[in-house]
Amino acid sequence: MRIHHLDCGPARPFGGALMDGASPGAIGRLSCHCLAIETDRHGIVLVDTGLGLRDMARPWLRLPLLNTALLQFRFDADRTMLRRLRRLGHSPRDVRHIVMTHLDFDHAGGLIDFPHATVHVMAPEAKAARTRPGWLDRLRYRPAQWGDTARWRRYSDRTSGRWFGFDAVTELEGLPPEFLLVPLPGHSAGHAGVAIEGPRGWMLHAGDAYFNRAEVHAPLPGCPAGSAAYERFMAWDSRLARANQARLRNLVAEPDSAIAVFCTHDPVEYVAMAVWQGNASAMPEPRVASAA
Repeated sequence: MRIHHLDCGPARPFGGALMDGASPGAIGRLSCHCLAIETDRHGIVLVDTGLGLRDMARPWLRLPLLNTALLQFRFDADRTMLRRLRRLGHSPRDVRHIVMTHLDFDHAGGLIDFPHATVHVMAPEAKAARTRPGWLDRLRYRPAQWGDTARWRRYSDRTSGRWFGFDAVTELEGLPPEFLLVPLPGHSAGHAGVAIEGPRGWMLHAGDAYFNRAEVHAPLPGCPAGSAAYERFMAWDSRLARANQARLRNLVAEPDSAIAVFCTHDPVEYVAMAVWQGNASAMPEPRVASAA
């Protein structure tokens, strides 16, 4: 197994450290931290896809205008998952599975670029995305990004599996037990973390369960004001989101915990995980100031 950490939707919002807790100037940096995992028997497995080729080409027709204006994505087709995989020598057909933390526009934009892959998603998330019952759902879920939803494999949040104290954890159809969906609702109705046991042990891609490393990894939890405001704005259930953040803090605080926990949008975590995995040099990103 070889794991690539890829930023497939970098954003440069106004606000500097108020957005990322690190940038010294007026412009902040946010990542869209996705994974591409080369396996021996199961092809390439993706965790989220970031923005897709069509999103990069016609963003103002495909993405929510408010979020796009606030986040200021860098619309560069070479930063999409599809182009990054081609540079690694792979074709779209090599991608056999895509495991989704959730279906927000900045996570699911590349689904349509990989039409042959099975998409693994929590059932409550699939239902919310398909029905879009409220204004926030209509903002965050963009059906044009998905392609054929018949390839979705939906997983219940009522299973009995457990993983390091987290319940309702489920193994994934067609994938080995080294891949798990860990329900972490709150940011969205069916938000989940994706746990992977790789060559360096377990890691947990926590998606948007938190937005900034200080919410989970700092001795005194907090979040830069700009990111905190956006996090609250996008939360389906803020109470649940806070409860799951507390569970993640407890996980990383365990004295014998050897699990690498990271989120989608923190640029310092993105660079740290890429360096830890040993593939940062292959996918260069602008330098980010060290964490305060």
